[in-house]
Formats: sequence, C-alpha cells, structure tokens
Amino acid sequence: MLTPWDDFPIHADADPVATPSSGDPNHYDRYFFNGHERDGAFYIGAAMGHYPVLGVIDGALSVVIDGIEHSVFASGRMPLDRATEVGPIRVEVVEAMRTLRFTVAPNASGLTADLTWQARTVVIEEPRQRNVTPDGIVVNEHTRLTQWGTWEGTVTVDGRTIAVDPARVFGTRDRSWGMRGLSTHVPTNRASFGGGAFWLWAPLYFDDLCTHLALHERPNGTRWLESTLFVPVLESPDAPTWGIGVDNSTEMIDFRYKLDFYPQSRIIRAAVFDLVGPDGTKHRINLETLYTFRMRGIGYTHPDWGHGSIHGELAVGHESIKLDDFKEPDPSTWHLQNVVVARMEGRTGIGVLEQALIGPHEPTGLTGFLDPPARS
Repeated sequence: MLTPWDDFPIHADADPVATPSSGDPNHYDRYFFNGHERDGAFYIGAAMGHYPVLGVIDGALSVVIDGIEHSVFASGRMPLDRATEVGPIRVEVVEAMRTLRFTVAPNASGLTADLTWQARTVVIEEPRQRNVTPDGIVVNEHTRLTQWGTWEGTVTVDGRTIAVDPARVFGTRDRSWGMRGLSTHVPTNRASFGGGAFWLWAPLYFDDLCTHLALHERPNGTRWLESTLFVPVLESPDAPTWGIGVDNSTEMIDFRYKLDFYPQSRIIRAAVFDLVGPDGTKHRINLETLYTFRMRGIGYTHPDWGHGSIHGELAVGHESIKLDDFKEPDPSTWHLQNVVVARMEGRTGIGVLEQALIGPHEPTGLTGFLDPPARS
C-alpha cells in the first residue's frame, strides 16, 4: 500500500513505508518529550505513538504542578499516512532534529498546550535494545534517538495559564521505533520465564553540557546495556544537530552508581554516579529527587490508556491525581521519572532519573516483584 511518505527517499528496504518490518502487534513508532522548570516548579511529559499492526495511534500530555499530576489522553484509528494527530493532540516536526511543536487543543480535561521544543544539542543514537527469551523469541528490539532542548509556549490547567520560558524550562526528547512490549499482552502457550527489569535513564541538563546515563542490568547485576555520554550544548542556534562528524559527545569508560531509596519503597530518593572519562579523569554526579512523575500519566502501563490499547475510532479521556495519592506497589506506577537536582563539579543542573525496577536485583537488595529493598 502506497502513502504520501513514499514520495520521499526514506525507504529502508523494498517495501512501501507503510509496511512494518514485522506483523508483531508490538511494532511501534513513538515520540516522547519531557520538560522541567529550572527549580522544579513544574514538569511536562508528552508522548505520541503509532502501532501499525494494531491500527492504533495514541497520545498524551501530562503536567505536574502544585503536587497534582494532570493528564489528557487520546486514542484512535491510526491514519494510513502516519499523520501525527489524534483528537486534540498534535505533534508537528517544524525542522527535523531541531524544532518540534506539541499542541493540545481545547478539550473536556481543561488541559491545553502550545509548546515548541528547540534543540540545544546534537542528536545521539542510543545502543540498540534487544531482548531474547531463553527459548529464542525476540520480545524487544528497538532503536532510540535522544536529544536535549528547551521549551517555549504556554500550558493551561483548569483555567490557569503557565508561561513556559526557554531560559528556564529544559527537557529531553526521544524517538524510538521497532518492537517493544505494549500494555495489551498477546496470549501465548509458551513457557513463562518470569519478568523483570532494572533500567536507569538519567538525561541531565547543565548550562554548558548535558549528560546521558542509561543502563539495563540483569537480576545478578551483570550489565547488558550501557550508555554514558557527556554532550556539549550547541555553539550556536543554527549549528548542525546531525550528520557525519557532528556528534561531539564524549563516552565514559566506566560507570558505577549508588542508590538511596525512600523508606519501604523502590522509588529512588538520591543517587551518586561515578564516571571515568577516556583520559582517566574521574567525575561524580549527585542526584536529589524533588518529586516523582508516574509515567502512567502519558500512557506507560496505564490500566485504561496504556500504549497501543484499542479505544475504537476516537476516544479522549483525562485524570488528575495528587502525587501523595499514588500507592505502592501498584503495577501502573512502577515506571517513574524522578525530577532531580543534579550537581557535578561546581555545576547545578536539572533533569530526570527514570527508573523501571521490576523483580529481584541482587546488588541493590531488591527481592520479589515490587517489594521494597531489603536494606532500605
């Protein structure tokens, strides 16, 4: 089947662009954004995903302000031309790898937005994430790009309009595509090998550089994915953000962490990251959590608005939940982004420490499925 995208030289193989590489229902293509005011006064999370095998497009915007997580969700039939709009939610690529716009038109939730994201670094390609079960089934294989930037515009929550100043509101975006487990699980007759994850992702924003810290570990602590980069900010607003020889990031050669959890909780209260640069220089980053955003607010593990869930031709919903009302252990809240103050060598920055800590992990004392650390 041909679509308007086939008029552009972007094909990866002999198929039309609309043909997924697999009939796996977990095939997806997603935008993710976050934003955080310099002093942590508010947080913005946004997402939009296409699921071509399922025929679904969904999107969400969430804002944390005054201790309340407000969210609006939309889900509908995926357009054949992969248009990036569903209900009131729209993503516009103004200039690829540099400028994107995220808008939410008036709707019953009272949550609207007109936000422009502007790149402040080059775009980086994260290591490919691939998981295979012991009996040989590929259950996860996707690519992500990550980039740091600033936000400008307005967000309105229940009649209150918040001015978003690019001098004070920083954030990260990623684009990912491939196969990834969605909220709607496909029944199988295969043996269960259990589940679990130990995932940390800490994109941090300082005035002169950004840091990319990502890892996956197995229950015994062996690391199967690591990315530790120092990424300078662009020298000028029109400096190139992509292309051969443009990536000026520095990859660290060693990365160790120490986590401090809230009492009787898996939520990280503070962390220390120790890194070693290629020339042997040692770096230490200290993180302190200001508050925690539950990723369910933009669809991750949401019981009703989970990614790829089917809501017919179009449905729009919303929720507002006090941060203090989220309870552990609740499977819909295990995927988190902790808004953190970051300190490194005289610098003070802002960012998030994302965590997905499911199942046991011997180095940190995690046991059971969502049990708190034994040593907390």
